[in-house]
Amino acid sequence: MKTLYIECRMGAAGDMLTAALLELMPDPDAFLQKLNGLNIPGVVYEKTASVKCGITGTHISVKVNGEEESAGDEHEHHHDHDHDHDHDHDHEHDHDHDHDHHHHHHHSSMADIEAIIDGLNVPDRVKADAKAVYALIAEAESHAHNQPVTEIHFHEVGTMDAVADVTAVCLAMAELDADKVVVSPIHVGTGHVHCAHGILPVPAPATAYILQGLPIYGGKIQGELCTPTGAALLKHFGTEFGDMPVMRVEKTGYGMGKKDFPAANCVRVMLGESSDLGDKVVELNCNVDDMTAEEIGFAMERLFDAGAYEVFTIPVNMKKNRPGTLIRVLANPAKKQEMAAAIFKYTTTIGIREVPCSRYILKRETETVETAYGPVRVKKSEGYGVKVAKYEFEDVARIAREQNMNIREVREKL
Repeated sequence: MKTLYIECRMGAAGDMLTAALLELMPDPDAFLQKLNGLNIPGVVYEKTASVKCGITGTHISVKVNGEEESAGDEHEHHHDHDHDHDHDHDHEHDHDHDHDHHHHHHHSSMADIEAIIDGLNVPDRVKADAKAVYALIAEAESHAHNQPVTEIHFHEVGTMDAVADVTAVCLAMAELDADKVVVSPIHVGTGHVHCAHGILPVPAPATAYILQGLPIYGGKIQGELCTPTGAALLKHFGTEFGDMPVMRVEKTGYGMGKKDFPAANCVRVMLGESSDLGDKVVELNCNVDDMTAEEIGFAMERLFDAGAYEVFTIPVNMKKNRPGTLIRVLANPAKKQEMAAAIFKYTTTIGIREVPCSRYILKRETETVETAYGPVRVKKSEGYGVKVAKYEFEDVARIAREQNMNIREVREKL
């Protein structure tokens, strides 16, 4: 199973993730050229070699209209100038607070960000990932400022260099196309940061909200090591969070920050193969006895829309011998908070049970084949010495309707 491991011992930021993933590419220079062809207004990506604690890696800088917006992410735009320990990851933060570059920035709404993303020269999958990452940030900002998402303006993460970071990581992840992405416990730093809203604890409220449900830790390094953008990227792409899995590493990449610390200031990524030992899932269960079949059906649809792997029901007998329904949801452990919120929203339950468990899965892919009835998708699964192929039911059903046949007849003729 193709596996990507992301080590966040010095937190994570968009530029560092970009640089680390770039080192995994077969041709880093060609990928950099592709980044510079994304059509992000005024943006130019540049890479330089960087050495931290004897480790050589790559540093990525983003210039907008010829200027490096975050000035090498040295935090002069909002951090305390007197504290040399302030971390350099925070260039996604409040650029409006940078007196040297104030005239370049404006507050961007979610609609503004989505319009920029829609105009990029990237596949639809990358656009969808980028929008999903910003949706996580918007939700966190909404919660932190107690405002509707529609009223949120990204004065901290809405500038072009932040869009460049998010898009670059999303494009790199699409090209690497790992089956599994494992993220280490995330070092968030300690102390405080200065931003437009005042002095905030580390991790800042928006970052802390995004990281809910994920393994994080502090430490002796003062400053904010994990930015909101870094947190959102890790949460969106991570399929597992924890220790490095047993894997055969084929390539390693180092994405460097600019400042120097006693520890190597980098994000490390490893790409390789892990065995088909399954992955972790969380099982969320609730019992209801006061929902109609229509209401339960609608709730199941919404839970699938929220990202559930599986949703199914079991008839049960409840208190006072009432017939009821057990609703069982399987989901990514990293998304259990959002899934629990959806269960409470769309069902009448007042309590949810959580059961951590493992699952064994076959590697899956979909390809399209030409048939006498037109293109038909085939779902292929492989692993544990087993190979399975099956026609996509929706395509089979379409042909059955068009040709006035039953499902069995279509499958026999394909």
